[in-house]
Amino acid sequence: MPFDELGAPWSYPMAGRVEERVIDSQALTGNPLGDPHRRPLLVQLPPQYDAEPDRRFPSLYVLQGLANQVDMWRNRRAWQRNPPEELDVRFAAGEVPPVVVVYVDAWTRLGGSQFVDSPGTGRYATYLCDEVVPFVDESYRTMASREHRALTGHSSGGYGALVNTMRRPDLFGGFASHAGDGLFELCFLPAVAPAVHALRDRYGNRIEAFLDELRPRSGPLKPPDGELLNLYCMAACFSADADGTVQLPFELNTGRLRPEVWDRWLAVDPVRMASGHAEALRSMRAIWLDGGRTDEFALDLAMQAFREELSAAGVPDGRVHFELHDGGHGGSAWRYPLAIAWLAERLS
Repeated sequence: MPFDELGAPWSYPMAGRVEERVIDSQALTGNPLGDPHRRPLLVQLPPQYDAEPDRRFPSLYVLQGLANQVDMWRNRRAWQRNPPEELDVRFAAGEVPPVVVVYVDAWTRLGGSQFVDSPGTGRYATYLCDEVVPFVDESYRTMASREHRALTGHSSGGYGALVNTMRRPDLFGGFASHAGDGLFELCFLPAVAPAVHALRDRYGNRIEAFLDELRPRSGPLKPPDGELLNLYCMAACFSADADGTVQLPFELNTGRLRPEVWDRWLAVDPVRMASGHAEALRSMRAIWLDGGRTDEFALDLAMQAFREELSAAGVPDGRVHFELHDGGHGGSAWRYPLAIAWLAERLS
């Protein structure tokens, strides 16, 4: 008997459906990390999609956080539906307006890509904007214009939603950022000392020795390695040279900042980018920002700072939802249906 016939807690019947698709990406072919260029894509269709065959729907693109891959959206905790199942329940109950929801994979061997183009990781912004979006619009009955299309994501996915919407207002008319990366001096610099300690005490100050351990392993990362991996991944996204050489923003032996590299990071901090993309932000139909009050990376403060930048840019208050909720950085999957519902109402 197939597992999906057993029912809860192993499976929950859905009123709509989720389709598994694969994109053979030209943008990711030959990427510098040697990651696969054929990528999985999950497309969630609300029950109205099949019930109303002449209707077209807005589309929302969900971007994953660091150290996640697209198949993990189907993981579930005890006594809980996974995010697509929970969203399906809300579609069926009329709590969320029907939209096509696209779960995008941007995994790399470093854990993620920040959904940007970089000579250190690959062309993941191009993949998202110029390959995934056209594929979805050609394959499904979407309302194929920026007024009816939005990005949403948590953490690194929230960063991807922020920067890609600012850079491509021709494609996206709204976004949600759940504790997206920002205010880099608060969210990244505290990890420098643990990363330097890990390099010194475990890897002889050799990044190559650390990277050799990133291949599939039988156990989890040791605690200091998480900070080192996070910073190296960000450097591969934010400060890689044209030849792919990854420049860390600190000295390996002391942790002292390298200002010429750190400035490259600050240039892609969404809080600092906002003023230069004021026109794009004013064109948004809907913007959702939230964060946990005890976020371990101070990304609640990043969301507050970005909210202030929206006000300075002249974005009308009625187009912005800003909220701080109880909790930290993780365990925020329950926020997705709330933001999707709010965006869907304004993009329909």
